[in-house]
Order: sequence, then C-alpha cells, then structure tokens
Amino acid sequence: MLKMIPVAEPNLEGNELKYVEECIKTGWISSAGKYVTKFEKEFSKYCGVKHGIAVANGTLALHLALEALGIKKGDEVIVPAMTFVATANAVKYTGARPVFVDSEPKTWNIDPDKIKEKITKKTKAIIPVHLYGHPCDMDRIRELTEKHNIAILEDAAEAHGAEYKGKKVGSFSVISCFSFYGNKILTTGEGGMCLTDDDKLADKMRQLKDHGMSRERKYYHPIMGYNYRLTNIQAAIGLAQLEKIGQTIETKRRNAKLYNALLKDAKGITLPPEEPWAKNVYWMYSILIEPNCKLKRDEMMASLRDEQIDTRPFFIPLHKMPYLDEGLKLPVAESLGEKGINLPSSTKLTKEQIEKIAKVISKIIR
Repeated sequence: MLKMIPVAEPNLEGNELKYVEECIKTGWISSAGKYVTKFEKEFSKYCGVKHGIAVANGTLALHLALEALGIKKGDEVIVPAMTFVATANAVKYTGARPVFVDSEPKTWNIDPDKIKEKITKKTKAIIPVHLYGHPCDMDRIRELTEKHNIAILEDAAEAHGAEYKGKKVGSFSVISCFSFYGNKILTTGEGGMCLTDDDKLADKMRQLKDHGMSRERKYYHPIMGYNYRLTNIQAAIGLAQLEKIGQTIETKRRNAKLYNALLKDAKGITLPPEEPWAKNVYWMYSILIEPNCKLKRDEMMASLRDEQIDTRPFFIPLHKMPYLDEGLKLPVAESLGEKGINLPSSTKLTKEQIEKIAKVISKIIR
C-alpha cells in the first residue's frame, strides 16, 4: 500500500535529539534551564527585535501580548476574518471584541483599504496576520495605526523568516507573536514567542507569563498572572530548529518554485501570491480552485486523497463561526475559504513527490 504524502511533517534532522538528551541527562526539563533564555535571545536576534519571551503556544503568545497592552472588556481589536481561530479567541479571552475585516484578493491578507471603516473610538489594536507565509502590506497598515493611535500586534505564527521590503516580519509592531506548533516552519512541538523592542512591555510579559511573580522577590505576586512558560526541552528543540532555519526556508521556496513551474498552465487554478515587496516563505503551498476548473475544491481534495495525497482546506472565515457570527458579508474571505487548498508543504518532500502531485492535479482537471 502506498504511503500518504502528508500536508506537513516536522524535520528533526539537526541537533534536536542531542540538545534534548542533554536536558534529560542534566535534569533541566521544565521551564528553568539554559535553552529557554538562549532560544529567546537567538530567535529575537534572528527577527531583528530586542526581546523574546517564550511561551507554551502561539495562542498564549497572542493573549499575553494583548494583556500586556492592557486590552480589556469594552475594547475592540481589528483582526482579519481569514485566519486561524486562535487570533480571535485570544481577543475574546481579554473580554474585548474582535472586529473582522475582509481580505485583499492579491495577497489574501487583511485589506488595508477596509480597515479604516472598522476603526471606532473603542479600537485599541489591530492584529495583521501574515497568512500562509506571505507578509501583509505593513506600510499601509502602519500609516492607519499611527494616524489613529492604534497598537499593531503582528500574528506571525505562519511566517517565520518572511520579509516585507527586506525586513523580517515580527519587527513591524509593538509586539509580535509566533507559534512553534508541530507543522510550523520552526517547531518546538507546541510553543510560541512574543517579540518586542519595548523594555517595559518585555518585563511585563515575563512577569505575567510566570504567575505574576515579582522579578525581585520570590513567591511575591503583586499582580495576577498565568502559567504560560515554555519548557527547557521544547526550547532545546527550538534552538536546534533555528540553527537550520535558513536551509528550511530555502527548501520551502525551492519547492514552491517547482510547484509553480509544474502548475502554471493548470486551468482554473490560482497559484500562491508573492508581491514584489515580499518574501513569501510558503509555510503552506496554497492554491485556489477557481469556478472555471473542471473540479470543485472538495472534489479536488477527494481525488487527491484517492491518490494518497493529503490536503487541507483554507480556514473557514471567522465571522462564519457560530459564537463569532455578527451577520457580516466579507466576500473575499468567504471566497478564499471556499476555494483554497493547502497542498503537501513539508521540507521532507522529494522532487519526485512534488512532480507526482502536480501530475495528478493536471490529470484530474484535464
């Protein structure tokens, strides 16, 4: 029986085992240990940001950042409708209201032209999400936020190493948040990190993530906090992953280039975007199945599954979730949610596997 080609799988062929083995042999397996601070330092340096605060997952990174910014009940936070649900949930955790904005057709990210109409006196922050590895148009977003005195909190969970005008994402906001889930470009299994250049915000997040404990007085908790800490074992894996992130991104981009060459003439398929000002890291190699394609999106996925090729649909837009529904009509996000497929995107993919996937797609839409 043929083995299924997965959508994603971690590549753990560097120093991951060596570093984890050291944690186990020395007994430093919880949130204390050298790998946590080293991982924070090296990842923030990689992104060009001063401080890194490691946490247990990417959702907690978003919540921690919002708490540090003082977002509370009665506030509004603008988020794209086309993103994973964690972005909106983190806003809800604070008691604030997520306000959804449609996507732009070219990059699939939040549409800067649609943000202005959603800004009110209650708007305290905006969370642009660099969807599937392609950066948002940060200049246009920053122009709006500066005019209205709104904080930017980047959700870069899917875009480690992506660049906007030559500068890495995660460095365009007061706080940025990353996820290190098992399918991400850089993984710790579960895990996340907040980045900031602001010393006071960094100190506040470090305190909040550690039960609100005073940095000067052990077991004194002047504020309520959370247990959002990353373990030394997870950080050890992250550090090993970071050592080879350049190679990982190069492989992702090379695979995308091959996919593009093989699928460029496929009728009814839109290939992933890469604007001239962007470096897309193709966390997922994502395509749209257009109305003029021979098969509908779900039929395409079923046909690929029959050939032992795994796929994933795009996210369902958040305004379509029952507990978030406000009766909105956001046509671009809705269209993306109906047409989008993520094809196998692992760095472990072989040239032959990509060629097989493209050949199968070309055959079934002929």
